[in-house]
Amino acid sequence: MNNNQIQRRIYTVSELTSDIKSLLEESFPFVWISGEISNFKVPASGHLYFTLKDENAQIHAVMFRGQARNLKFNPDDGLSIIGLGRISVYNQRGAYQIIFEHLEPKGIGALQLSFEQLKARLIAEGLFDKKHKSPLPFLPEKICIITSPTGAVIHDMLKIINSRFPNIHLEIIPVKVQGERAVNEIVSAFELLNNRAKTVDSADVAILARGGGSLEDLSAFNSEDVARAVFASEIPVISAVGHETDFTIADFVADVRASTPSKAAEIVVPQKDELIHRCMDFSELLKFHIHNRIKQFKTILEHTSKRLVDPKNKIQDLRLRIDDLLARLIRHFDNTIQYRREHLSWRVDKLIANNPLIQTNKYKDILDQHLNNLLIYIGIYLKNKNYRFRELNARLHGLNPAEILKRGYSITRTIPDAVVVMDPKEVYCGQNLEVILARGSLICRVERKSDNDKT
Repeated sequence: MNNNQIQRRIYTVSELTSDIKSLLEESFPFVWISGEISNFKVPASGHLYFTLKDENAQIHAVMFRGQARNLKFNPDDGLSIIGLGRISVYNQRGAYQIIFEHLEPKGIGALQLSFEQLKARLIAEGLFDKKHKSPLPFLPEKICIITSPTGAVIHDMLKIINSRFPNIHLEIIPVKVQGERAVNEIVSAFELLNNRAKTVDSADVAILARGGGSLEDLSAFNSEDVARAVFASEIPVISAVGHETDFTIADFVADVRASTPSKAAEIVVPQKDELIHRCMDFSELLKFHIHNRIKQFKTILEHTSKRLVDPKNKIQDLRLRIDDLLARLIRHFDNTIQYRREHLSWRVDKLIANNPLIQTNKYKDILDQHLNNLLIYIGIYLKNKNYRFRELNARLHGLNPAEILKRGYSITRTIPDAVVVMDPKEVYCGQNLEVILARGSLICRVERKSDNDKT
C-alpha cells in the first residue's frame, strides 16, 4: 500500500486545469461551429461575450474587439450563426469556451443582414421620411457628379447630359466607388460639396452614381457613414447606383432615386430643344392673347367713348341734384326741429303739472290733518285710560290687606310655616302663633280653641 501511495500522482487544481487546456487546444486548434446566440453582451472593453446553444447543449463564447471590427453585421440574441474559433479553457472559472475569429449569419449573407439591420435602424430614425426630401431644381445652373472618373458611367452621363442640354456647367468630384477607401472618399466629397453650398461656386444638385455590381461591390453605398452624409447634404441629391433592380441605403436616403446613372442624367436636366420649342409656343400664345386683349380693350374703349356724355352737362345735372337734395335736407331739419320743439313743450307742461312741490304741499296738508286727528284721538284715549285707572286703583285700594288691617282686622299665621290660620282645627293649644296687625305683629300662644261658638 505504501508503494501505491508512492506511485500515485496528486494534481493541483491549476495543474489539472492547465493539462485540460493544453489537451483541448491541441485537439481542437480551430473548429467550425453553428448555433444560436443568447446572453449577448458588449462591455466597455469592446469584446463580444455570448452563449452559443442548440437544442441540447450550450458553450460560452467570446470574440475579441480586434476581430469584431471586421464583422459585416451586428450579432444579437436569437441570431443563428456559423463561426470559426478555437477551444480554450478559462482557468479562473475552470470552464471551457470557444474564442471566435470569424462569424457569419447562418442562412443569410453578412452583407445582406447588415443591409437589413442598417435599413431598419435608419427607418426608425426617420431618415427615409418624405418630409426630409428636397425638390430638384427645374433647370440647375451647375451639376455636381460624385463618381469614379474612369468608369463607363461618367462617360454615359456626360454624353446624355450634353445631348439634352449642351454647355451646362458640370463638376465631377472623383471618388472610389468600391474598396476600403470608397466610404471615406464619398463622405469627403459630400463635405466638400456642402462647404461650398453658400458660395458663388456652389452646385444646385448632386448625383451620386455607380454602375451595377454584386451586393459586396455596392457595400460602400450601403454604409451608415455614406447614408448620413447624403441625408445631411444641403444640396438635393440624386442616387443612381447599380441597375434598375438594385436598391441601396443611399437610394432610400437621397432626395430622388434614379434606376440607373443614365436615368439620373435624364432626370437632372430637361431637353434644351424641347424647352426652346415650348418657349416659342408660349411666346406665340402670349402674342396671340396680347393681341386679343388689345382688340377687346379697343372695342370697349370705342363703346365707352360713344356712351360718354359732355362732362359739363353732367356737372350741371349734378349741381341741380345737389341743390334739390340740400333743399330737401333743410326742410327735413326744419320739420324735425319743429316736431322736437312741440314735443319738448308738451313735456314741459306735463312736468309742471306733475311738479313735486305741488304734490309735496298737497300731501303736507293731508299729513297735518292726520296729525291733528291723531292728537285728538290720543287725548280721548288717555282720558279714558286715566278714568279706568282711577277706578281700578280705587277697587285695588279697597281690597288691599293693609287697608283691611287698618279697620281693626288682623291676620294669624303659624310659626314658623307662616300658614294663615282659617280654622281652629289647624292649631293646637299651647302653639305659638303670629298675629299681624296694621302697625306690627304679635306672638301669641293658644290657650283655648272654640269652633262655631263652642269652646
